[in-house]
Amino acid sequence: MNFEAFVARQHAAGRLVVQPRMGFADPGVMRDGLAATKRADATTVGTITLDSYTRVCDTDSVDHALRNGIPLNGYPIVNHPPAVTRRMLDGIEGPDFPVQVRHGSARPADIFRAMIAAGLHATEGGPVSYCLPYSRTPLDEAVRNWEHCCELLVEAGGRPHLETFGGCMLGQLCPPSELVAISVLEALFFYRKGLRSISVSYAQQTNLGQDQEAVAALRRLCAELLPEATWHVVIYAYMGMYPRTPEGAMSLLGNAARLAVSTGSERLIVKTAAEAHRIPTVPENVSALEHAGASATGRLATVESDNQVYREACALVDAVLNSHADLGRAIVVAFKRGLLDVPYCLHPDNAGQARSRLDAEGRLGWSELGSLPLRGVAEHAPGGRITSSTLMSALSYVQHTHDTRALDHPMTAIGGDSR
Repeated sequence: MNFEAFVARQHAAGRLVVQPRMGFADPGVMRDGLAATKRADATTVGTITLDSYTRVCDTDSVDHALRNGIPLNGYPIVNHPPAVTRRMLDGIEGPDFPVQVRHGSARPADIFRAMIAAGLHATEGGPVSYCLPYSRTPLDEAVRNWEHCCELLVEAGGRPHLETFGGCMLGQLCPPSELVAISVLEALFFYRKGLRSISVSYAQQTNLGQDQEAVAALRRLCAELLPEATWHVVIYAYMGMYPRTPEGAMSLLGNAARLAVSTGSERLIVKTAAEAHRIPTVPENVSALEHAGASATGRLATVESDNQVYREACALVDAVLNSHADLGRAIVVAFKRGLLDVPYCLHPDNAGQARSRLDAEGRLGWSELGSLPLRGVAEHAPGGRITSSTLMSALSYVQHTHDTRALDHPMTAIGGDSR
């Protein structure tokens, strides 16, 4: 059973699939981490997260680290021979426990080749989302790289699965409409390159109601634009500054699980109580998986799909699609014209004119539109000059809110306040 079919089967049975971010350089340790994930008291899939050198194609530094016992922050799939990775997965990866490769590369061709050679066909990323936040690779080059990688997956045969990372741009302070638009555009990019098994991402933000509207908008746009694809939604636990208290962190993760359930999302990428301090251990990952699984309760929320997030996202997607007949070229043109513009993103190909704001209820909106095609569509509230203190206040909003609540109401925080 492939990745897509496993997730679909669990969703049909009413189970949320939860997944860690986990990667270790040593194949034996990586195997132990996957085995612990599989044994967790939750419905899980495995993750092989790659190291930072592999992400930027610096295999020489990986080789030096492996020869000299220097720690790496992930699994170096390109440097390890395919046979080593296959042995590491033997008896663990299979129909009841699919494994996904996660990497963060704007130039991932070697990663895709190594992954396919090892018998793995599920991964994630995208030409925008693995370029603008993580590299200085020109966007047009990243688009060409990802076109080639889609071809590699299709040529490998079977039913490969590709997940967008577009719903997670910078992790925080990007209004949900642009997260939805970029996730949908990357999914459509994959679709037009021949992929038919796709997942679309959305990262938990700062207001539950707005997040529910965003996922409803994401589902509607995918239904409209991906008619012949099989797709599902994956929620990411908050990717910005994480609560520093264990109670605050677990409260936030519990809310992410309930967001997934309330929006009918099929999968959740978890974070741990250690996120604010260091790379988590295997037991800490397992604890987060089990907490998320236990928190995945509730019912579907009633949310109108023709909401403000949908209207803004639809305007952004339409502007890109009308920029050029070739979607890859259209994405490049859109960023050049500022039709897509990620707030606070410093990549040279990002216009950097749009700005976001948090209102009193924690809803993300626009304070400066730049050249975004949202005039008359967005609820635009121009704000004052952005200072270092106002930016830090916005960046730490979620951390402060959950840590304060944890200190004031410890039992509520442990249980996961859904406000």
